Parts: sequence; structure tokens; C-alpha cells
Amino acid sequence: MNIFVLMKRTFDTEEKIVLQNGQIVEDDAEFIINPYDEYAIEEALKLRDNHSGEVTVITIGNDESEKQLRTALAMGCDKAVLINIEDDIEACDAYTTSRILAEYFNDVEFDIILGGNVAIDGGSGQVGPRLAELLTIPYVTTITKLEVSGNTATIVRDVEGDSEVIETTLPLLVTAQQGLNEPRYPSLPGIMKAKKKPLDELEIDDLNLNEDEVAAKTKTIEIYLPAKREAGRILEGELNEQVSELISLLHNEAKVI
Repeated sequence: MNIFVLMKRTFDTEEKIVLQNGQIVEDDAEFIINPYDEYAIEEALKLRDNHSGEVTVITIGNDESEKQLRTALAMGCDKAVLINIEDDIEACDAYTTSRILAEYFNDVEFDIILGGNVAIDGGSGQVGPRLAELLTIPYVTTITKLEVSGNTATIVRDVEGDSEVIETTLPLLVTAQQGLNEPRYPSLPGIMKAKKKPLDELEIDDLNLNEDEVAAKTKTIEIYLPAKREAGRILEGELNEQVSELISLLHNEAKVI
């Protein structure tokens, strides 16, 4: 089975993020594998172990992305591919990413592609569905369970307040939701082996693409932190006095009634 995982290098939202002139200061940011992509990696490894084959992790980025690819290899992936766009593309959005990936997958054999449901830095959740549409293959998002038997996949996906079961055929693209599995940590032997595993680097010229074909369709105007919340107010006095004061505040200050 030929299994591919779409991986994104994202900043760690649990660490301090510095903004300057409406942009994230990357020099001070910590970067990690997008957490939802870790679920996809773990599920890919489980599929390989159960059905044989190999797992290839692929990302679009720059030279700095090699660190996260090596981490994925240390987790157990067999191969890695970096499509380096640093010198070719100024801005990259979901359209750009899916268009480049589609050109790559047009020249490789695959049975299943896995990715994270969303990236924690942008949260659009568009790359997986866009890529599947370009490849004209079935796709299922926000999955919490995946079973493959022969050419058939049975999937449980998360829907608001419930779940649904879907049966479809390979080749297939799915995006992983929290709860699908528990991603493993790279082991010391895995880290040592990762240094010798193949990591191929491509540029958009290698995919017979040019900058105009993959130019971003959207533009980020500004990034800013949410406004600080005001401190809460504790109402005192008897219950009927608190109720009266609350109604007055909601009417005169909050203006919601």
C-alpha cells in the first residue's frame, strides 16, 4: 500500500507568539509539526503495519521544514519529500498548496492520502478537499476511525453532536480529527534511523509549474491578537438586589436587553 501524509510546519501556539507590524516574528517563534498532522502520521503508520507498504510524508515550505520532516521520519515514516518554494513563491495559500500537491501526485502512485483536519496557524481546512477535487478522488474529512479491507475503506467521521459511518473505495483522501489515535513520540532508535532515510527535495520547476500558475488567490492583510477581556464584576447584596443590578447592567452598559 502506498500511503502519503500531508504535513505542515506550523508555529507552536503553546509558546509565546510575537507580532510586529501585523505579522508574526518567525525568528522568535517555535515551530512544530501541525498537531492534526501528527494524527495523520500515526494513522498512516498503523495502516502500513497492518497492510504492509510504505509511508511517505510530504510538505511544502523551505529549508527550515527539513527539521519537521526528520521528526516524521523518526516517528516511523519511510520517506520524506520537501517541495521547496522559498525562492519561487512569495505568498502561499490553500489554492497554491493544493495546486502544487496535485501536480506532484499526478506523477506518483498512491492508495491513500492522509492529512490533518486543519492547520492550527490558519485553520481553513481547505487543502485536503481542494487536493482531492483536483485529483478527482473521494475524500472524507474530520475522521475519528479508519478501517481498510482490500479496496474498501470504512470511516467514522465527526459531525456536530454526533458521528456518521461512510464506506468508500481507494484511492482516497482523508483528514484526521482529534480522537483518531494517540500519536507516538520519536524514539532514540527512530531518531538515529531518520538520519539515513531518504529525503527528496523538489522545486516547482521540477513539477513543470511556474509562479503564475500557483499564485495565491487570497492575501493576509493583518494578524492581531484578540482584545483583552475586561475583569469580571461580582455582584453583592441580597439575591433580589443582585438580580436588579444585573438587569440594569445588561440594559445600560452591555445594552443586550
